[in-house]
Amino acid sequence: MSPVDGEIPAVWFLITSVGFIFLSYIQFKNHGKTIETIFLSILAILFFISYFILVFKA
Repeated sequence: MSPVDGEIPAVWFLITSVGFIFLSYIQFKNHGKTIETIFLSILAILFFISYFILVFKA
């Protein structure tokens, strides 16, 4: 187990965004366009953008 020093690895944001994409796809297929589907999609986009910010920050 790695020590926790207060830094979140960028790969966790990528894994989480892929998970939110998968969940929003399942939600959309089962229930259509609902507020939950939109919320999951927005979370996926935010985590994906956060991943690129952490990877490409100067």
